[in-house]
Amino acid sequence: MKELRHPVRRGISASVIIAAAAILLAGGCRGGDAVMPSDALVRAGKSVLTRGELLKELPGGLSPEDSTKFARSYISTWVNAHLLSEASHDDIDMAEIDRLTDAYRRELIMNAYRRKMAEGAPDNGNIFRRDSLEAYFEANKGDFRLRRPVVKGIYIKVAEDADNLKTIRRLYKSDKPEDIDRLEKAVYRNAVHYDYFRDRWIDWDQVEVRIPYDFGTNPATVVASGRPLEVSKDGFVYLLKISEYLPAGSQMPFEVAEPVIRERLLARYRRRFDSELRADILEKAIEDGTVEYFVEH
Repeated sequence: MKELRHPVRRGISASVIIAAAAILLAGGCRGGDAVMPSDALVRAGKSVLTRGELLKELPGGLSPEDSTKFARSYISTWVNAHLLSEASHDDIDMAEIDRLTDAYRRELIMNAYRRKMAEGAPDNGNIFRRDSLEAYFEANKGDFRLRRPVVKGIYIKVAEDADNLKTIRRLYKSDKPEDIDRLEKAVYRNAVHYDYFRDRWIDWDQVEVRIPYDFGTNPATVVASGRPLEVSKDGFVYLLKISEYLPAGSQMPFEVAEPVIRERLLARYRRRFDSELRADILEKAIEDGTVEYFVEH
């Protein structure tokens, strides 16, 4: 490997270099330095780092001391990277590097363009009608099995000295709509936590962690019966009434599967959009002569 030499002077702080570059910038290039940028900070081989380039990389809000540290580190890293690149030319297949770099650049450009064109495409599952989601669910029910138990019900945490605790105890056990309305008014005043989920399925795990009670490995023994559960600890009363329960392995309810179905259909839609975009670009390129095949494709 060839011995590399470079005219970088050591021991000069970044602030001194930047200040010197500012003087050069103000005074312009002199004599034989006419080809060198007036705000040059350092040269490594044929590459030059300028003051303007350094300032673009300098983070905002740094103190003068931190700015100097950053500049010194950046300049050192820049010089080392360029010297290593120059040194590797004799041992590395640069043609292959150039080919890979060009391929990667084209891939980046293509992906950026595809993202730009896809901005007009839907970015959520709201384009799918409920009946199409239900049809997909019915056709693929075997794909939708519960990995964890899900439940519906009511959960309340309230101070044990709450003046209306007796009323809350009575109302949360009731299934009457008017009692639920009264319950919401009652817990608004004293409850620490109140979650009404009789109208939606949630993972049992989300409920279990809230209550200081050992449900064991099979919560069905406690919650599937639908009997109210009350636990008192550390000055609080925890109330739970499960109205519906489905164990792990059961058929997933459509309400639980719906977000998954939307994501699947959206991914399919985007793949189709991407494929059509590629085909459209190719067709136009062939029409305007940008692409010309000399073999069957």
